[in-house]
Amino acid sequence: MRIMKLTSVLAAGAMALGLPVGVQAQSAGSQDAGYTAQFDQLLGTEVRAPQSFDAVYDSHLEKTLASLADGSRGRIGVYAIDLTTGREVGVLEDQRFPMASTSKVAVAAVYLAGVDAGKWSLTSEWRLPRRGGAYLTGLEHLNLMISKSCNACTDALLDAVGGPAAVNKWMRDAGISEFQLTRDIATLVREDGRIDPASSVDVRDSATPRAMGQLLAGIYQGKWLSQSSRAVLMDAMRATTTGKKRMRSALPTSAGLAHKTGTLSRTASDIGIFHTPDGRPIAVAIYVTGQSSSMAAENGNRARKLEARQMRDARISTITGALYRGFSNPDDNRRVWADADYGG
Repeated sequence: MRIMKLTSVLAAGAMALGLPVGVQAQSAGSQDAGYTAQFDQLLGTEVRAPQSFDAVYDSHLEKTLASLADGSRGRIGVYAIDLTTGREVGVLEDQRFPMASTSKVAVAAVYLAGVDAGKWSLTSEWRLPRRGGAYLTGLEHLNLMISKSCNACTDALLDAVGGPAAVNKWMRDAGISEFQLTRDIATLVREDGRIDPASSVDVRDSATPRAMGQLLAGIYQGKWLSQSSRAVLMDAMRATTTGKKRMRSALPTSAGLAHKTGTLSRTASDIGIFHTPDGRPIAVAIYVTGQSSSMAAENGNRARKLEARQMRDARISTITGALYRGFSNPDDNRRVWADADYGG
């Protein structure tokens, strides 16, 4: 059984007990004293044992990730899995983060599953949800939704498949529970900024990095979609033009990155699949919040806002680079996770 990292234990415990979830993705020795005291009082000190950083993260790559995902200025969640060996690594991988536009991958998967079931087709036309909105084919909506992150196209397909409830049901049926889509994109954008994702967990329109990594893995491996539908989605993800300073900036062209970015107030994310030099596909989900002193400081100054956005992008890029090197290096001291769910 995989060892759960200390920060994930604390985060999961806080949510279950209704405590404030301002969890910092830090090493065990630097957890906030008051926060730790709450756990000691309610759960006992044994919940946090052992305190050793080396004992909590059991591979060199995980220790590197934990260092890069320092949460002193916000929460950072990372999950990655080698789809050939089943080896997985993560930091706060079971804590909820705002999906932002990374949820569009799930919407696309549900639409394509409907194509496979004969409910509609790639040539079915759907109207953009705005005054005078044009009719586009399902394929046009999907390509724009993924590669250009078109919000109106997303809401058109979201309405076509039956709304957030239909997407949630499809995800549950696929065996992915830590995912919840609540609002359409127009509403999500309109209400953005009301909750600071760096210090709070809002389960609306959220998912865990592990859940999104599992979604990518299943899509890539053809678990839920036909070969042609899988190809449509993967091609759209390879054509993504957003977030050039995130995953894409850390990887060589040969890695064949297929990804989808997400951006909201004080949060940036990137989920995707890249390949190691020997051809192994790696599914990755990275969610970064905060990185500036406060929401007020970031929103009150355009220069600070831009600087914070660049810092979030840089975090994603640096973590991606570490993952690429860590999974590519055959000499890394790694543990292989043999899980039937991640077959070739």
